Amino acid sequence: MITSGYPDSMRELIALVEATRPERLKTSPPRMSAKEREEILREWHPDYKAGTKRPLSIGPSKGELVPHEVADLLEAYPLISPEEVDLSQIDYDVDVLIIGGGGAGTVAALWAYYEGIKPERILIATKLRWGDSNSIMAQGGIQAADRPEDSPAIHYLDIMGGGHYTNKPELVRALVTDGPMIIKWHESLGVMYDKNPDGSFVEKHGGGTSRMRMHSAKDYTGMEIMRALRDEARNIGIPVVEFAPAVELLMDDRGQVAGAILFNLETSQYLVVRAKATVLATGGFGRLHIQGFPTTNHYGATADGLVLAYRVGAKLRDMDAVQYHPTGVAYPEALVGQLVTEKVRGMGAMPVNRHGEAFVYPLEPRDVESAAFIRECYGRGNGVETPTGMRGVWLDSPMIEELHGPGTIKRELAAMWRMFNRFGIDMAKEPILVFPTLHYQNGGVEIDEHGWTGVPGLFAGGEVEGGVHGKNRLMGNSLLDYNVFGRRAGISAARHAKVAKLGKLSLEHIVAYSKMLAEAGINNDRKAPLLLPEYRGERALARSLKIRI
Repeated sequence: MITSGYPDSMRELIALVEATRPERLKTSPPRMSAKEREEILREWHPDYKAGTKRPLSIGPSKGELVPHEVADLLEAYPLISPEEVDLSQIDYDVDVLIIGGGGAGTVAALWAYYEGIKPERILIATKLRWGDSNSIMAQGGIQAADRPEDSPAIHYLDIMGGGHYTNKPELVRALVTDGPMIIKWHESLGVMYDKNPDGSFVEKHGGGTSRMRMHSAKDYTGMEIMRALRDEARNIGIPVVEFAPAVELLMDDRGQVAGAILFNLETSQYLVVRAKATVLATGGFGRLHIQGFPTTNHYGATADGLVLAYRVGAKLRDMDAVQYHPTGVAYPEALVGQLVTEKVRGMGAMPVNRHGEAFVYPLEPRDVESAAFIRECYGRGNGVETPTGMRGVWLDSPMIEELHGPGTIKRELAAMWRMFNRFGIDMAKEPILVFPTLHYQNGGVEIDEHGWTGVPGLFAGGEVEGGVHGKNRLMGNSLLDYNVFGRRAGISAARHAKVAKLGKLSLEHIVAYSKMLAEAGINNDRKAPLLLPEYRGERALARSLKIRI
């Protein structure tokens, strides 16, 4: 076991946190007003920083602002050319192809099967191993309005407010309406949610919520849900191809999406998949490290789905909004950027500055909370500096033990406790240092309430799609999102596959896209999708990611 703990310079500041804790246990800073929230966002949230985005120069969402890192991929040339792939040689011929093996992809496969597609006529193609995804890494919980004092209507209002009323209303309505059903389905699959002695769900608050509706399995909720989903899919016998990311969608001469070209990472061979319906479930873009931020995301989160969908004519929305989770690890160095679940604050841990002062209500919406942390560190100079020069604020985790009794953290936040304990930090006795980390792609491919992208034969679910969360996602709605829209996309794909008639396979759409790039004067030195991030050279270490505040 590594037992480094904190250096002396940081331990001196911990003493200030301990000295002010008794008073902070009595009261908490007030919530911000709507005006205060807007002011702090505009001044300190990274989304509002000038020069970090540009309008797209081509494609169906031409003129839309997106981060430079995303624009560089959307305004890039294909990895393949039509002459490289023999489309007459079909490697897989299926009814439903699902690109992505995380939560949304697995849910889509299951519901395509429930809708009547035979398991052997479904294919999951995943970039890494089945389950390697943000879904399995999720910690805090999943929202669903199933208490007598709650309702889908109240959940709807919370989501719309958290998203700054920019959400697509019909998607939010679908999300909150399906929520209670999703929890019941999970229980039927064997998901072990936390329960009270009387058998009722343990439900807690998340940032920006007006009711306790967070269902959790300790602090490894994503892993527990994914365990049950994969077991169900394995028992059904749904085929999975691992280490085979999609490098391009296929179309036919009728303008329909008709499958994809996969690239086998182990053999460097292209695989042709013909499919009557295709579901994008490729996740988000955390590994693009927008504005140099570290990320909570898994290794394969490189925006592949955005690139593939955009080239066949799907629109994007809300791509100007990036979610930075307020509590990413800022120390020790080996953990920088990893997630400290919002459940820690939901259970009573309070953010405090280097002087031990509480400076923000602990459960503001994530964008507001993150902006407050950045202001405290870089605007007011009240952050704690680590030996490598990173700044952060304390999250006073021992308050949880004071409020709920000794042993609470080990019992209910076991994953968090183990993560820090490996480095000699006992979060039940010492505060932990945190700073915002890139966490979620708020926007994405636009869909309707059935998961359809508007392009014939192409559906999407999970983090790759946009519109549900508007400009900011509330805690617990990502797990609900991938279940609700993974399900809806799977059902819609199955129904489409039952009636679809495919024409001749074609890659002519990438020829047309390349022509648009050339006409816009874009050099062909960039290729996309990225597939895997590059960490050699300057980006080899977390501290080399230069956050541009």
